[in-house]
Amino acid sequence: QVQLVESGGGLVQPGGSLRLSCAASGPILSSNAMGWHRQAPGKQREWVASIRDGGFTNVLGSVKDRFTISRDNAKNTLYLQMNSLKPEDTAVYYCSSGVDYGLGYVPSEGSWGQGIQVTVSS
Repeated sequence: QVQLVESGGGLVQPGGSLRLSCAASGPILSSNAMGWHRQAPGKQREWVASIRDGGFTNVLGSVKDRFTISRDNAKNTLYLQMNSLKPEDTAVYYCSSGVDYGLGYVPSEGSWGQGIQVTVSS
């Protein structure tokens, strides 16, 4: 089973930037995509962005002008670059592996990382 570990979160002021990383270890042969979700207190976990083999990406409409998802296959690492952060972006962010065949990203069961806190506050 693939192991995913997020890093790069923390406290940032509104308008600031953070880059989240998700390091993968172990085989991911059953996955053709990876993605990010987030969960704020009192809210459902929501999909944020995903990337599939071939480099195709999808990003949540409310953040698409500010967030960029990418991956470095040589380092087995997924990234989420977050710019112009807003207090509404405050959440625990999770990475996952899964599948995406053009109809949307579906995380695989048991693939979630531990999550990392992002807090945007002045």
